[in-house]
Amino acid sequence: MTLFSSTLSLLVLCFSCADFAYYALARDFSILGYSPDDLKCTLKLNTLFESWGAEHGKFYESIDDKLHRFEIFKENLMHIDETNKKTRNYWLGLNEFADLSQEEFRNRYLGLNVDYLEKQEESSPEDFVYKDVVSLPKSIDWRENGAVTNVKNQGSCGSCWAFSAVAAVEGINQIVTGNLTSLSEQELVDCDTSLNKGCHGGLMEHAFTYIMTHGGLRKEEDYPYVMKEGTCKEKKEQTELVSINGYHKLPKNNEESMLKALAHQPISVGISASGRDFQFYRGGVFDGFCGFRVDHGVTAVGYGTTKDLDYIIVKNSWGPKWGEKGYIRMRRNIGMSEGICGIYSLGSFPAKNK
Repeated sequence: MTLFSSTLSLLVLCFSCADFAYYALARDFSILGYSPDDLKCTLKLNTLFESWGAEHGKFYESIDDKLHRFEIFKENLMHIDETNKKTRNYWLGLNEFADLSQEEFRNRYLGLNVDYLEKQEESSPEDFVYKDVVSLPKSIDWRENGAVTNVKNQGSCGSCWAFSAVAAVEGINQIVTGNLTSLSEQELVDCDTSLNKGCHGGLMEHAFTYIMTHGGLRKEEDYPYVMKEGTCKEKKEQTELVSINGYHKLPKNNEESMLKALAHQPISVGISASGRDFQFYRGGVFDGFCGFRVDHGVTAVGYGTTKDLDYIIVKNSWGPKWGEKGYIRMRRNIGMSEGICGIYSLGSFPAKNK
């Protein structure tokens, strides 16, 4: 007997076999096309909740906790439904975060060290390494050029800064050497602790400094990710390392500089990602509300245009089930210097000699 069986037995008349067939076909759990009555029927909401929970391996320790999560799930579902009625360029859908409140989501999955960010000196456009670039390709996608590893999952550890930095290093290493090597975020979480704080946040520039001053970063297979902080493991002499020679900052709030850099390599960027639209992004060119401050580290891996909408391709670290197989296309040319979600406010990228 399920948690809601006593309630559900009183609501049998609110559904039909055709309704169940419709839900069975909607295996991606998108609520696009569901009628308003579907979202008012407790049985159908419970069916969706149970199917979603099975899909994402959800387990609750008590009935009270499950009831609490069901209420949050319903609230998030209603937001997704209402948003999809209004938006034109992107859409939302259910994902593994659907039973989390916004506050819980922020505390578990966002980890950029914004306190340190406020103390950072701005980079001068005159010092920008790609400032003299004149001709840019209309589009670039470093995934197609073999410089991006598979989408990874940070889990409920605020280590986004490590994933952002590692993806940028993986990219420049492939561009320079021709070898795409998956590198260790866990080493940064465990060992880069002088300024970064493991699962409690950090900054990509500190990670670049660590990699540069410690002879390089180990491969992921040599130091696998465990979604929590651990004790730093000493490097062995025979362990292969991937090194960089330094890093550069992007000029703040400068879209042209971002595109110039992206034409040459993947870029670590900070964005605001605490808004519910970002939490449940499913596809399209995102131009919705993100939040009020930069709080999440991601990696820009290209740019392009579709249906007259210019966008930047961003690799996230919430697994391949989020967004467009782990990616989001974020709209550019929106008339704001800081860009959508503040994407131009904090950018940096590693340097590696040929």
